[in-house]
Amino acid sequence: MIINFDNAATTYPKPPEVKRAVIRAVEQYGGNSGRGGHALAMRTSHALYSARTAAAEFFGAQPENVIFTLNCTHALNLAIQGLMKDGGHLIMSSMEHNSAARPGAQLALEKKISLSIAQVCPDDSCTVQNFRKLIRPDTKAIVCTLASNVTGQLMPWKEIGQLCREHNICFIADGAQACGIVDIDISDGINILCTAGHKGLYGITGTGLLITDGKYKISPIIQGGTGSASLSLKQPDILPDSLESGTPCIIGAMSVKAGIGFIRKKGIDRIYSHEENVCRSFIKGLEKNRKITIYRDPQSNYVPIVSFNAAEIPSEELAEKLAQHGYCLRAGFHCAALAHTQLGTKTGTVRFAPSAFSKESDGVALANLINKISNLKNL
Repeated sequence: MIINFDNAATTYPKPPEVKRAVIRAVEQYGGNSGRGGHALAMRTSHALYSARTAAAEFFGAQPENVIFTLNCTHALNLAIQGLMKDGGHLIMSSMEHNSAARPGAQLALEKKISLSIAQVCPDDSCTVQNFRKLIRPDTKAIVCTLASNVTGQLMPWKEIGQLCREHNICFIADGAQACGIVDIDISDGINILCTAGHKGLYGITGTGLLITDGKYKISPIIQGGTGSASLSLKQPDILPDSLESGTPCIIGAMSVKAGIGFIRKKGIDRIYSHEENVCRSFIKGLEKNRKITIYRDPQSNYVPIVSFNAAEIPSEELAEKLAQHGYCLRAGFHCAALAHTQLGTKTGTVRFAPSAFSKESDGVALANLINKISNLKNL
């Protein structure tokens, strides 16, 4: 028996409609979108456009401003490297995933840009003020995750978006842990939204999205075939072509479209409520155990993620013990060096992340098992 509470890494199981969409894509959309005028290519092109439109409508964007990527990391690299290509000052939060932190740090290491880190606080106004204090005349962009992949803490993205508008700064948002769980719209002040297709949007792995409002030009970091302007050696400068070189993953795009359809049908508020109830039941099962540290602050708001540790048991050892009983949780540093530096964790944390398919009873049973393990009972 496998009980998956590692949905912050990728959701499993997938909705039945996503499975059906994948099969249908394999069977029907065997052409190469934008590469040919024959029936198979045209049918595939129409399918891809329908997926682009579904994503655009879900996030309040225009279809041509939706870029399909390999994952959120790919999208963030396109955004950060493409926007900061000519230098400038970049600010990012102290809770960023390495997918944003590493490209920013590398550009700074190569002295192509200057980089500042804004400390995230439990109090939102403190966090916004920390961003505000770092703004300089040459500040070009702010990068901030919408929700931490380690603790699940929700960031004050609307206030950060307003701050960026006031200073004419591009706001690049990492929505990997929020999209599909919290209602996100680029009209919230987000200029470039990067997210995974395979997490809260319930698509298959190997899918991601970059969605822009078109205000800031993103220089391509990959050039190649786009199906347009084929006689020119210059990369097209129109979206989505300029950022979507090479054959797109039609199967992945159709899975994301189906995942978005699942979320719309079920209701994003209902999904959040269900997952948070699973988290609350899990936390309640642990709250009397003094050996357990839960990384949540009463001043903060969270998406349905819970990071925790058991005293004297390294996070990876604890996760391994839970895996022996069929529970799937991720342990360690979660590809988030900045976040764990701020938290001060020595062996990382164990992360509990339910999905729309998780059961409260499984969360309670897991909490009971953790209590037994932390009390060193012989299992």
